[in-house]
Amino acid sequence: MAVTENGVMGVMVLHGEEMKQLFLDPAWRGKGLGDQFMALAKQQRPGGLTLRTFQINTAAHRFFGRHGFIAVERTDGQRNDEQEPDVRYVWQPRSNTPS
Repeated sequence: MAVTENGVMGVMVLHGEEMKQLFLDPAWRGKGLGDQFMALAKQQRPGGLTLRTFQINTAAHRFFGRHGFIAVERTDGQRNDEQEPDVRYVWQPRSNTPS
């Protein structure tokens, strides 16, 4: 959680290898806070991460794509509380071993 004396700037929740939540106060978007959360998440989960976001959230698709996440599944939303079609993303660290 990132806070100031004026309130919460953002929240990130990791559960195992899944990023369950990433929220930024709209006033703090575009200022690097999301990038800092992503760096922290990758540091905390160096083996890889997975997450879901709604298909309609194009800003999230661009953000996660910039951070190396790849869309691996699209659903009709039947399995989430909001019943909103979503996308599952996966991030795997790059291997430094030569092939």
